[in-house]
Amino acid sequence: MKKTVLFAGALALIASMAEVHAQTAAPADAAAAPAASAAAAPTPEHTFTGNVAVVSDYRFRGISQSFRRPAVQGGFDYAHSSGFYVGNWNSSVSGNTYQNGASLEMDLYGGYKFDIAKDVQADVGLLYYYYPGASIGATGQSYHNGEIYFAGTYKWFSAKYSYGLTDFFGLNANTAPVYAGTALNPNGGSKGSGYLDLNANFEVADKTTLNLHVGRQTVSHYSALNYTDYKIGVSKDFGFATLGLAVITTNANSDYWKVANAATPAETKKLGTSTAVLSLSKTF
Repeated sequence: MKKTVLFAGALALIASMAEVHAQTAAPADAAAAPAASAAAAPTPEHTFTGNVAVVSDYRFRGISQSFRRPAVQGGFDYAHSSGFYVGNWNSSVSGNTYQNGASLEMDLYGGYKFDIAKDVQADVGLLYYYYPGASIGATGQSYHNGEIYFAGTYKWFSAKYSYGLTDFFGLNANTAPVYAGTALNPNGGSKGSGYLDLNANFEVADKTTLNLHVGRQTVSHYSALNYTDYKIGVSKDFGFATLGLAVITTNANSDYWKVANAATPAETKKLGTSTAVLSLSKTF
């Protein structure tokens, strides 16, 4: 989440993965033994989870993927006790941004998590963004994008760096002139683009979490597209679902990060402007 670019026309809390922490303690007496035994239960060898969400705007790295309109999302994950995992996550996206396709984003990923110290965990993996049928204008170039990522967590803090193995969502010398009808110089391919993702999550009340995020996107050979995004959000787990509200903003150059409505070309939306995103999600 997961991806945009305004190859259109011309938070935090979404797709979050749950982490399970087990603590063990010796029973003080016989009455405490059942609880201690449950706490000491080994991690299951195979774990399957799913997630669904509805959001008022699908923001990927601060940029709207849904033309600043609501989106429906969902996915599933498999994790092995050894640390290996694979998963799939999907979201509706705007056909204005991802042209000629099914208005769908499908993320396929896999990786390995491992402990390196007390309360410190590392994660390395591959992620592929797939947009069925979509292509950039008449160029025939797909938006598909592949990245390798390296991440680490320490208690409430996490950091992640994603490195582009392919052209950044199809951006290269052939497609650059098409983007949003702007004079984006065709400076070659954009492999090697990167995104630094920093997050802090604090429990501020019972089942209520404060989410803080800052990220930096760099686009190889196309520095005009570089930007920083920020998010402050809060989420509350009500049991049946988690309700979230986040304020998101970026300093993305609106001369490039914008898209026109295919049905009404005069309607153009800037994709990185400040907004509040409401979300309703459930992990099961």
